[in-house]
Amino acid sequence: MSDFLLAGIRVIDAASFIAGPVATTIMADLGADVIKIEPPDGDPYRNRTGGPGVAESPYNYRWIIDNRTKRGLALDLRQPAGRAVLYRLVERADVFVTNTPLESRARLGIRWPDLAPLNPRLVYASMTAYGERGDEAPRTGFDATALWARTGLMDLVKPSPDSPPARSLPGMGDHPTGVSLFAAIMTALYQRDRTGRGTMVSTSLLANGLWWNATQIQAALCGARVEPRPPREEPATALANLYRCADGRWFLLNVLNDDRDWPHLLKAIGRPELGTDPRFATTPARRANARALVPIFDQIFAARPWAEWREILNQHRLTFGEVGKVDDARNDPQMIASGALVPLDDPRAGAALTVASPLWLEDVPKVAPRCAHRGEPALARGRPEGRAPLSARARRALERDPSRARLRRGGDRRADRRARRRAGQERVLRLA
Repeated sequence: MSDFLLAGIRVIDAASFIAGPVATTIMADLGADVIKIEPPDGDPYRNRTGGPGVAESPYNYRWIIDNRTKRGLALDLRQPAGRAVLYRLVERADVFVTNTPLESRARLGIRWPDLAPLNPRLVYASMTAYGERGDEAPRTGFDATALWARTGLMDLVKPSPDSPPARSLPGMGDHPTGVSLFAAIMTALYQRDRTGRGTMVSTSLLANGLWWNATQIQAALCGARVEPRPPREEPATALANLYRCADGRWFLLNVLNDDRDWPHLLKAIGRPELGTDPRFATTPARRANARALVPIFDQIFAARPWAEWREILNQHRLTFGEVGKVDDARNDPQMIASGALVPLDDPRAGAALTVASPLWLEDVPKVAPRCAHRGEPALARGRPEGRAPLSARARRALERDPSRARLRRGGDRRADRRARRRAGQERVLRLA
């Protein structure tokens, strides 16, 4: 028997872009057999290039993160034959995941009421932008719109009250939201073990944005006035603020227990005389005079490079956070030692490391991440970063009826695509 926690669990990933597929990537990391279903032209995210905040690369790095270790099938669910194949898969599946807009689900026949009768043990996992009910339930959205902009996060994290709203980064809200959907799926599988029956679970970008911003949202619900953050030069306390070092690196000083840690901070920065300055002698005084203390700290921290300040602050056991740059991850020993970055042994990936799913069970292994599941009896599809070679069984099926089979191996010929569309159905090998 496999040591992987989810070995024997079959997952149908019929989701696109990021938030839905992330949940099944975590399941694949834990040993589940994940079959990704894509339309004939592929998940729009598969070949997405460029755009705001999207780094250019010859390697499909986004696909590695969000769809690694999965098998893949192309099905045209607009056609009865495509749906018939999907329904056969659902009959033997444990989990079905979708983020297709609600109205499209009805047209494609992939709603919970459509699939539940096929398999009483099925866990149906739904991801939406704005929830399953309400006037806005049918609306489409991304994490930038439904999670980040709608819930006040975009407004509250701007650097000063007069600044424009702060834009999010691609996928920033999708990945944590995918973890929420994973949690819902695992809860439903636990319930199924007790009752023998599956159920529908769901989460939304809107709900996760509210959960991210829960402290401030609850404050507003309780009648408090929530103000945007003041500028860095006008903080509520100078002991929890951003400072720049001699080499241009920034860090966040986060000393919250003033009475206990103020003497240690003065010793660390070599300025004991500030302790007798009446403006800074007590916690209330320091907070009342935070604007005067910030430029003093600016001058002090600008005198040394970050590496020196990091060592000094660590020696005095003070809390801080370095403002990292993404390129730092290549050489961050803690990210590797903690398991947050793991080896990726595949030359097609273009990297020796990849980002791990962010949860672990003691003494329970994870599947080593890979770009493709080699040799599986399925029609593989993908760019070079995500394709698998045809098995002998797949080759025989394709030879018998090439016009009714759909194979993606690094890009299709346009003529083949038109012929297969005219055929009106997609044929795949039996996966059961």
